[in-house]
Amino acid sequence: THPFTLLSYAHILLIRTVWDKFKSQTTAERDLFLQESFPSGFQWATSSVSFKTEGGWSEGGKGETIWDRFGHEGLAFANQTADLACDSYRKVDYDVYLLRGLQVDTYQFSISWARIFPTGYRQSQSEKGAQYYDQLINALVASGIQPIVTLYHWDMPQALQNYGGWTNASIVEAFKDYADFCFSRFGDRVKIWNTFNSPWVVSHAGYGTGVHAPGVKDYVESSYQVTHNILKSHAEAWHVYNDNYRKTQGGKVGIALNSDWAEPSDPAKPEDVAAADRYLQFMLGWFAHPIFVDGDYPAILKDQVEQKKTACPDSVPAKLPVFTPTESKRILGTADFFGLNHYTSRLVSNSDGGCTPGPDGVGDFHATVDPTWSSTASDWIYPVPWGLRRLLNYISTEYLSANKLPVYITGNGMPTDYSVDSLTDTSRMDYMKSYINEALKATLTDGVDVQRFTVQSLMDGFEANQGYSQRFGLHYVNFEVGSRPRTPKQSAYLYAEIIEQNGFSSQKSKKFKATGLNVTFALLIVATFGAVCASFCFFKSKNQICKSGKTF
Repeated sequence: THPFTLLSYAHILLIRTVWDKFKSQTTAERDLFLQESFPSGFQWATSSVSFKTEGGWSEGGKGETIWDRFGHEGLAFANQTADLACDSYRKVDYDVYLLRGLQVDTYQFSISWARIFPTGYRQSQSEKGAQYYDQLINALVASGIQPIVTLYHWDMPQALQNYGGWTNASIVEAFKDYADFCFSRFGDRVKIWNTFNSPWVVSHAGYGTGVHAPGVKDYVESSYQVTHNILKSHAEAWHVYNDNYRKTQGGKVGIALNSDWAEPSDPAKPEDVAAADRYLQFMLGWFAHPIFVDGDYPAILKDQVEQKKTACPDSVPAKLPVFTPTESKRILGTADFFGLNHYTSRLVSNSDGGCTPGPDGVGDFHATVDPTWSSTASDWIYPVPWGLRRLLNYISTEYLSANKLPVYITGNGMPTDYSVDSLTDTSRMDYMKSYINEALKATLTDGVDVQRFTVQSLMDGFEANQGYSQRFGLHYVNFEVGSRPRTPKQSAYLYAEIIEQNGFSSQKSKKFKATGLNVTFALLIVATFGAVCASFCFFKSKNQICKSGKTF
């Protein structure tokens, strides 16, 4: 038997409630495609990440980041680096034309802290760095596209990492000042801010397993300290905006949290249901519970850590910091929306993790995938569309029942392998359609207030430790050519059609076909003439943007 507190038992009842809501569905009912549209005003977005696309790694006074260092030390796939990446630093107009071709309402991108403050501190401010983001934001606004800015998407200035990065408590004040500068400089045009994007990945992969930059392998202490300081940094940034900018700028500040859905391996076993809850609490609840519930970590997470201290006195697998009452009060309620990144699901069963560090060990659960689930180029992402609907229901009940904040899906996508036909990306099209449709079901059928869907990503890029070996983009980027030409994939045409329909209502459909011939022809044109915006001539939508022969 596993010891439960009353609070953890309540969480088990919650995940049981979600399961009970859907358990009577047959597979056919679960996977039934909903031919409807999203509510009027629903927002469609795509995204990019600074270190994955910008390039210009040392230009305009930009400082070195942890991903620059990671690549230069040969730690990414095939010794690849993000030095040039997609060269978006020089291709603002080109990228905005791509966005106009898609007809997205919004574009989510991140600012490189080190491009603004090369050392991480205000006194090192680079005006050229700030001007680059001014140029991008102005181009978006001029094109009728709302900019959504992420302040931190994994690229810590190396100068700050030299002193411990997110493990050093002084990072909180440094991030607060960086956020203050960004709000002041860009907030007249930027009305939606993510303080962090997928912070769990920073704590888990950056400071726990060490497979991401900065490559710290310490899941006993550093990983938990990183989360602690990220949460305090997020709260300080939110309060800076709330106190100094909200009244005049009228924007919103939140955080984009990533989470899988955890399906009990055997829903008839209470221990598997409890294990699935622990999986969610160690991933999503680790960040969401302090912000949306009570200013502190989930009770079950704290209980697990305490139990391991008792069971493993000679090799404690986790050291969880403690918030002061003042800190908890400061953190609670610091979000104007719930940002969610979601890509995949897991089947979770109860297990004895012993004294092993990491969420599986400390959380006493074992996660697997169903052998019938299809695979992707990532050994982590398995398409399980119905998991999104269940996760959205869980989030709505667990975190939003009192405050009624909207949900923004801030990231969803899957990679294909660089060695396959990257233009005819049928698997991405299937993935995208099915996940968007599950969000539609959650919205129309279940009443979850989902207001935005973000397809990741605008173009292929430098995918962290995987380098250029995995491609997430709606647009193919030829990394073998110095001009880094982009070409729309089949999925780009599909997404433009979904946007035009505002979902899947056949009455509003204005079909157009992107055949393999014209996509290949577009690639040939762009590859031949470099960064020529000819690819837009193949969009058959009413707001088609085509500047024939215009080069960037």
